[in-house]
Amino acid sequence: MTTYLPGVAFVGAGNMGGAMVQRLRERGWPVAVCDIDPLRQTEARAAGARLCDTPAAAAATLGEGAVLAIVVVDAAQCREVLWGEQGAAAGLRAGQTVLLCPTIAPEDVESIALRLAGQGVHTLDAPPSGGPARARAGTMSLMLAGPAPVVERHARLLADLSDAVFRVSERVGDGARTKLVNNLLAAVNLAGAAEVLALAERLGLDAGTTLGVIERSSGQSWIGSDRMHRALAGDDAPRAHMTLLAKDSGLAVAAAQRAGHAGVLGPLAAAVFAAALRDGLAGHDDAALLDWMRNHPDGLPRP
Repeated sequence: MTTYLPGVAFVGAGNMGGAMVQRLRERGWPVAVCDIDPLRQTEARAAGARLCDTPAAAAATLGEGAVLAIVVVDAAQCREVLWGEQGAAAGLRAGQTVLLCPTIAPEDVESIALRLAGQGVHTLDAPPSGGPARARAGTMSLMLAGPAPVVERHARLLADLSDAVFRVSERVGDGARTKLVNNLLAAVNLAGAAEVLALAERLGLDAGTTLGVIERSSGQSWIGSDRMHRALAGDDAPRAHMTLLAKDSGLAVAAAQRAGHAGVLGPLAAAVFAAALRDGLAGHDDAALLDWMRNHPDGLPRP
């Protein structure tokens, strides 16, 4: 007996969104995709997805109770997807759900959800983490916040996307808060890993050997291992652009300040990523932070 799976429409099929599309297609889900990059559209078609020219067209493919997944970069893009020219919101119907995946400020998640609720559309605040390879394998983490009945309605979809769905709370916005906390620590860990490997080289140590020691010792972090192996191998293919952790760490520091928590390491890590952007590394993979550290032995330059 074949189980009926409702369609899912994706707006945004880049590194993470594209991997999620491939994962769902492999699991038998009908998927529609809208992306401004023709290459991403080609990849989605190869995975068996239906292509749409606009977010509105993507929304029009959805049946009763179906899901529109938004996997773009920031809040401005989310609003453009929903309420811009040819936006998806006009075609969404009461009872349907928007799966909001970008890392954005909690206040933006809340305002988007409130506006969608005005037309009877549900929002699940669901930022993922773990990178494209884990998204493709269904092993990424998903930080989920939203009403329990909506979560249960889409339990099959969420389980097919991730074997590590963390139900943070029923308050939309808490997924974003959790993601910002996580990504601020990722920024701290990556900046630290890049700094200590640059230091190891200055001390005359072999960086690869040093990384091997760290990975089996107290200094290990997943992001440090993942990015520093790539950097030492000269693998500069952009999988996670420097702009993303720069954006996320900045958002996290701003959220901390609004909560009355100035912090110590978070603002320093955010300043490192901001400086890397000023030095022209925006389009580079964030593993390039090792080279940036090598070139800044005297510490952070003044803004």
